[in-house]
Amino acid sequence: MASVLLVTDRGLARSGLLEPVVASLSAAGLKITLFDGVVADPPEAVLLECVAVGREAAVELVLGLGGGSSLDVAKMAAVLLGTTHQPLADMYGVDRVEGRRLPLVQVPTTSGTGSEVTNVAVITLDGTRKSGVVASQLFADYVLLDAELTRGLPPLQTAATGLDAMVHAIEAYTGKRRKNPVSDHLARSALRLLGRNLVTACREPENRPAREAMLLGAMLAGQAFSNSPVGLVHGMAYPLGGYFHVPHGLSNALMLAHVLRFNMREAAGLYAELGDDLGVTQGGTPAEKAETFIRFMENLMDESGLPRRLRDVGVTEDSLPSLVADAITQTRVLVNNPVLITENEMIGLYRQAF
Repeated sequence: MASVLLVTDRGLARSGLLEPVVASLSAAGLKITLFDGVVADPPEAVLLECVAVGREAAVELVLGLGGGSSLDVAKMAAVLLGTTHQPLADMYGVDRVEGRRLPLVQVPTTSGTGSEVTNVAVITLDGTRKSGVVASQLFADYVLLDAELTRGLPPLQTAATGLDAMVHAIEAYTGKRRKNPVSDHLARSALRLLGRNLVTACREPENRPAREAMLLGAMLAGQAFSNSPVGLVHGMAYPLGGYFHVPHGLSNALMLAHVLRFNMREAAGLYAELGDDLGVTQGGTPAEKAETFIRFMENLMDESGLPRRLRDVGVTEDSLPSLVADAITQTRVLVNNPVLITENEMIGLYRQAF
């Protein structure tokens, strides 16, 4: 009997969603070990606890079920339970993971992170600082997209995760270093699906076609930024999650419009193309069409009911210098942004968002 480590969070466990999953796996002859201790912005301690549970049960496969945090913990647990003897601290960064992981299956229950198809996992260090592991070992063996698992997602969480996916597509399309025809096609396809269905999914939570479009769009956006990584929006969003535990998708949404306008000097033509894809532009210069696209994204956030200011989610004005000090170190993503940014410019963007 194969032994499976099921990685999820307690909220999902309390929702009743796990029972049929566990029953189905058990009926298939699998022995299930449950770890439901994942939290948002998961710290190293949670990951290591998950690994200890899996090691004690001698699991042979890892199944991630949930949002991006659960999927990220599942990725890293599969690596640490595999053949590597490498310390976790040595894995942070790009292509530093050694050895083979356990087989990995990912099942998302939100339409946002795209983590199910990416080679990235983000872990919180020292209580506040987020750090990423990027390695080919983090790509899953199998992914299951089932829109039925997302139909109970509340409107605000639907909006935040959906905007997160849209940011993935936008930043992949405008990336400075690795933008390419494959990432472009994936990003534009994702953005069309997401932009046309986000509000419907928020207002009609049981709308199956809208939920399917959002789930597929989030997956395509994940593939897009696996080929052309994210940029400044994510770099400035990470500290908001680390310091104030603002959900990742909402952190991205709060910074999005301000970063887009900052990038206009280099990316206006690309934003105009995305506006054309969404059918929101009606002619004009690239700069005019880009501004129309940015206003569309702002209106989308308004219609979805998300908070719009940092102060609305508990961020304090005196914390902005600390946020900058953290964000400026996120070089893994900042190097992909169309425009290089200074610390003075960064604090200006935080103040605009405040």
